[in-house]
Amino acid sequence: MPKSTAKTGGVMAAVQTPTPSTAPGARSWRDYALLLALACCWSSTYPLTKIGLGSIPPITFISARSLVAAAFLLIVLRIRGLRIPTDIKAWKLFAVQQTINSTIPFLVITWAQLYVPASNTVVLASTTPIFAFLITWAITRHEPASLLKLAGAILGLAGTVAIIGLDALAGFGKEIFAEIAILLATISFACATIFGLRLSDYDPMVVAAGSLLFGGTVLLPLALIVDRPWTLHPTPQALAATVTMGIFSSAFGLMLFYMCLTRLGTLTTNAQGYLRIPIGVALSVLLLGEAVPSNLALGLLLVMAGVAAMTVPGEAFKRAVSRMRKR
Repeated sequence: MPKSTAKTGGVMAAVQTPTPSTAPGARSWRDYALLLALACCWSSTYPLTKIGLGSIPPITFISARSLVAAAFLLIVLRIRGLRIPTDIKAWKLFAVQQTINSTIPFLVITWAQLYVPASNTVVLASTTPIFAFLITWAITRHEPASLLKLAGAILGLAGTVAIIGLDALAGFGKEIFAEIAILLATISFACATIFGLRLSDYDPMVVAAGSLLFGGTVLLPLALIVDRPWTLHPTPQALAATVTMGIFSSAFGLMLFYMCLTRLGTLTTNAQGYLRIPIGVALSVLLLGEAVPSNLALGLLLVMAGVAAMTVPGEAFKRAVSRMRKR
């Protein structure tokens, strides 16, 4: 895969160039392994957030996990001999990306969950791939938005509904403003996936560190004013969840996210949103002792079909259909 040389705060680092890597023929099993790893990292946010918010308020929790993640990545960058950029252009990109990809949507969803059940929140948040498809097809057109990918997004959403339970749909409309807020947050996630392509000239670890450092620092004053962290008494489990989520979900997760954007493009990267559902459910069962959903098998089948439709290159799909017809 071709590489280019990019500036990372005065240090030249080799990074993947986005255009060749998004070509169907350039993808390999390693790229899809990164997608699965990303889904594993981000699926852990479901049980870890529930544990952390048990004794840590939302603003403090989000700020703390971001700063923990940034500190971890800065140490790794120091070991690698890389530095965070100091120019205004880079920090503007980091600021916009973190704001639309984390700070605003996470705060909005956290507020909305005070009124919307968790099951409904999961279903609404799973519309991100559909919004990403619509934005790509109607506005940006930065990569092919095929009907196969749209079908995959719809199948994945159907699988999510099946896993959470059809009865979850009965509650929609009761808290319409909170539900609209969640949808706006998912649109923000979709826009962040597309905007993230502008950061492909930087090493993924540099982007993740800069974005997390900005997000955690911006929220810190608000946390000090609203939550007064020095008066809190977090449990050891909540502190462990904060650190684990900071390093595993935020640090490694964001780094993998930018790697997937560069290698697979926005629409395929968004497919990990559906993979997170069954993995998150499994972690919730193992870590929190929650019940296994009754429609898990059907949901998994739909989710995997949707992910396959969103990730398999169109040419490969056409060849497979052609071989089936010949038989």
